[in-house]
Amino acid sequence: MTVLFWDIDGTLLTTARAGVFAWDDAVREVTGRDFELAQIRIAGLTDYQIAVKTFESMGIEADEALLHRMVDRYGELLPASLPRRTGRVLPNVREILEHLRDRSDVRSYLLTGNTRAGAQAKLTHYDLLHFFPDGAFAEDAGERSAIAARALELVRRAHADVADDKVFVIGDTPHDIHCANAIGARTIAVATGGYRIDELRAHDPWRVFEELPPPCDFARLVA
Repeated sequence: MTVLFWDIDGTLLTTARAGVFAWDDAVREVTGRDFELAQIRIAGLTDYQIAVKTFESMGIEADEALLHRMVDRYGELLPASLPRRTGRVLPNVREILEHLRDRSDVRSYLLTGNTRAGAQAKLTHYDLLHFFPDGAFAEDAGERSAIAARALELVRRAHADVADDKVFVIGDTPHDIHCANAIGARTIAVATGGYRIDELRAHDPWRVFEELPPPCDFARLVA
């Protein structure tokens, strides 16, 4: 059994930063102050880590309850924000998922810094949700490696025949590479998000591409 763990933003799709509308509105509701997410580099950060950086930049000491309130409100506002910009599914993504969906020896799951609500909103908007039976999501401000560990545990429970050398993480940031290393997975890195190919290569991913290869080439890669 081959398992593919997919990141969302910059890997599966781009929302063209439509989420900033939901984020900025959520900050305004929670703090009563204006904020612009554009001032923070967020590629590869989890939703909770973005909340931590947001409050730090505003000089607000945030406890766990405030972080959850902020991220939850963002998730509630996100579905209405996504249509405000024209995002897209990234090259070869839908074709790869279609190509692999009927193979009994390959399973795709999510491994993302989005919350479950945020992931569902984005994948529903771009009609990709049906490709993923489950996944692991941000639940707190902890490291992305903790999400990876939960993802692997989920898969081990569902599939007893997962080979150690057949677990792959597909992502677009160094954070994805590091979390893959934490669970002994191979990283397929793509420069379709916030990092250039040379920046990704510096972190020694198993494979790195400007964009995901065509479906047949991708299938051979993970065979």
